[in-house]
Amino acid sequence: MDWQFGIPATLAMAAIVLVVGKNLIGRVAFLRKYSIPEPVVGGLLAALLVSLLHAGGVSLRFDTALQPGLMLAFFATIGLGADARMLARGGVALVLFTTCVVGMLVMQNIIGVGAAWALGIDPLIGLIAGSVTMSGGHGTGAAWGQKFAETFGLVAAPGIALAAATFGLVMGGLIGGPVAQRLIERLKARGAPLGVSANEALTHDAAASSGAFTPYRLTVTVMLIAASVALGSALARLTDNPTFTLPPFVWTLFVAAVIRNGLALAKLHEIDGEALSFAGTVSLSLFLAMALMSLRLWELAALALPMFVILALQAVGVALFTTFITFRVMGSNYDAATLVAGQCGFGLGATPTAIANMQAVCDRYGYSPQAFLLVPVVGAFLIDVANAVVISTFAGFIPALR
Repeated sequence: MDWQFGIPATLAMAAIVLVVGKNLIGRVAFLRKYSIPEPVVGGLLAALLVSLLHAGGVSLRFDTALQPGLMLAFFATIGLGADARMLARGGVALVLFTTCVVGMLVMQNIIGVGAAWALGIDPLIGLIAGSVTMSGGHGTGAAWGQKFAETFGLVAAPGIALAAATFGLVMGGLIGGPVAQRLIERLKARGAPLGVSANEALTHDAAASSGAFTPYRLTVTVMLIAASVALGSALARLTDNPTFTLPPFVWTLFVAAVIRNGLALAKLHEIDGEALSFAGTVSLSLFLAMALMSLRLWELAALALPMFVILALQAVGVALFTTFITFRVMGSNYDAATLVAGQCGFGLGATPTAIANMQAVCDRYGYSPQAFLLVPVVGAFLIDVANAVVISTFAGFIPALR
């Protein structure tokens, strides 16, 4: 039996997935503790249900034509949120921390591709289980997964990416706090008094514009997102070449950042943080819900053991890298230890995981202004730019290794 779902039905199913995910998170403490996103929870549950139906002879097919547009819209919101003034405030510390993060990206891909080669599986799978998903998270993983499926013919690439990103998200929440705590206890150091909560410090610069949230505010933000997507897609087509190419979502991110800072420099428009966050959350949530509920889990079963080995090595690698490299480069002090907690979070999962790790550390040992300045800037923007270049470089060697 074959059931086909058109675009409206697929969109409705994706919305149901998000509602189910939200309700499960509200009821299960583990999911709340490790900040597992709603689309991941609901989407994986839907994927399991689809797999069970497949085993029973029932095939469900979804029309995911909206997926590419939603993905590009999400990356446009990342670019529109990149304030050059925040980068300037980071100074030398921002350069040093970004350098550490780039080093981690390279390490993750060396571990992934090297382990895949040693285990006798496709090195492209190792790259996917490298910085594509560990530092890239679900959004970047799904985006590159689709590109790899088209470029290298690895049909299971999107599914592998989403499974790896989910593992990383959990591990990022598990190891960040303990690694930082060990360093802090060894230093016997403490942070600044919590006069301002960590969350307030983080969100102060991105606070919502004054006044009620209106359709007009959202319309202006949607206009900027659409313009970023259109220009980014056009640049991707113009620059496409067989030697080195960046996918449309990276160009969209670049264009959006230029638009945001160009408007600010000309004093024409300040980005509405609340409307941008709303649009970004909706687009990413629906994109991930569609991607996850379309997973063909039965095609990934044979890769379960080698994938687990690679991902376990990635967790150990990030813990060691942040302890022996990032901590020392950033000054071997309390701020550096808090940065370690954040880097473990976004180096294996996502920026919200990084913030949750740092909040847990700061609630116990004191506030770190430097960490709460650097991690959102690097983890939510600069890492995507650097990761795109690193992934493209490594992808260029994949044909020779396969």
